[in-house]
Amino acid sequence: MPSDKKVSGLGSSASSQALQVSEDENVKSCWVCFATEADDRLAAWVQPCKCIGTTKWVHQSCLQRWVDEKQKGNITRKVLCPQCKAEYIVVFPSMGAFVALLDALEEITHKISPFIAGGVLLGSIYWIAITYGAVTVMQVVGHREGLEMMESADPLVLLVLLPTIPVTLISAKMYNWEDSVLIFLRKYCAKIPALGYILPFGNVEGDRGAIVSGQQANSQNNTSHLSPTRIFCSALLLPTISTIIGKMFFRSVQNNLHRTILGGLTYITIKGALKIYHKQMLYIRHSSRKILDYTESNLKLYRNNVADTSNESEQVI
Repeated sequence: MPSDKKVSGLGSSASSQALQVSEDENVKSCWVCFATEADDRLAAWVQPCKCIGTTKWVHQSCLQRWVDEKQKGNITRKVLCPQCKAEYIVVFPSMGAFVALLDALEEITHKISPFIAGGVLLGSIYWIAITYGAVTVMQVVGHREGLEMMESADPLVLLVLLPTIPVTLISAKMYNWEDSVLIFLRKYCAKIPALGYILPFGNVEGDRGAIVSGQQANSQNNTSHLSPTRIFCSALLLPTISTIIGKMFFRSVQNNLHRTILGGLTYITIKGALKIYHKQMLYIRHSSRKILDYTESNLKLYRNNVADTSNESEQVI
């Protein structure tokens, strides 16, 4: 008999716990604002997902604000429950055929606007390239000769060839021929004594660490010069600079095209030689660097060198 009473007591305890859990689940508590049904008896409640327990209840107004935050203005975006990942069923009232037509037009406009903007941008770039090509032709061969050449040419040919002028200039500028020449000089001409007076080679036959350090410095220096804005400006200014140099140093040449070509070759050669010399000096400077012991004398020497360098920079400016 005592055992029967114990079993009966356990059964009543389990049933009371289940009843308590059922009562707790029926208590409505909003998981957004944490308010209960007793706080506002007029509020509308909803069970929007598969959650169970107290988290299944939420205020209709609170959930709509939460959905608005997740959709961020796009009412067609799907919103999921953060707990059970069930998709909320959002239903809109019917507003009539005219409103549906306006919604469709708005959606179509939203989708095609990026393509229209991209087409306008590409078209603008294309006509700018044509204008630049035409100005370059008149600048290189002469204003009158250029106009006569373009007037006698087929318009379709001009529409195809003129935009290729800036594209060709920019593409050619992206190739650093100076690096190829510098590598050739380092590899085959470093042992020629006479060439050392023109292009210093330094101690390139030093220890392996210095050589590797110098090569890394050279590669970093090359990549730092590959600036898109610098390439763009330098390439588009090449015809103008070539024309100016041609008129300054090759006045005896009567043909405008030949004079401009000679000016361009002169400019590219001088600029390339200076660039090769500068890169070689940077290579030597980086490969010859040393890290000194941290002593008072070396620290004082370092500070003096930094001060002298800053003074030289101020004098140059």
